[in-house]
Amino acid sequence: MTTRSEKPAEGPVPLPTLLSQAKDVTVEQLHRQLADEGFEGLRYRHGSVFRFIAPEGSRLTALAEQSGLSKQAIGEVVDELERLGYVERTADPNDRRAKLIRLTDLGAKGQLTAARILGDMERNWVKHFGRDGIAMLRRTLDEIIARHEE
Repeated sequence: MTTRSEKPAEGPVPLPTLLSQAKDVTVEQLHRQLADEGFEGLRYRHGSVFRFIAPEGSRLTALAEQSGLSKQAIGEVVDELERLGYVERTADPNDRRAKLIRLTDLGAKGQLTAARILGDMERNWVKHFGRDGIAMLRRTLDEIIARHEE
């Protein structure tokens, strides 16, 4: 009998692959719950806006820089979110020639709902794996990320 972390007759699945699979499962659950709560049409790529948008709004160039996407790619994501009613473009009060991308009320509610869902997931993991186990996982992942950023 093999576990998810083993391939039959080939040994264990590489840890980065397991991390990717864990992310995929988490994102799938997040989007399923968001849809169940009425936030239709949200996809993984939309996180490139939701994760980085400032409360007062962000310029497209800032979203592109923070997300690591090109201006064209983030622009397409913003266009899609605008069509879905989650963001709007408004004049930047500091530079009327520029536009700010802002969350609509629906977008802000979706962002808060996603945060709650992710918090619920983590609380469920704590119940299943224990507070110490999740704290160790968090420290380890923080260290992996910090080493990558060096």
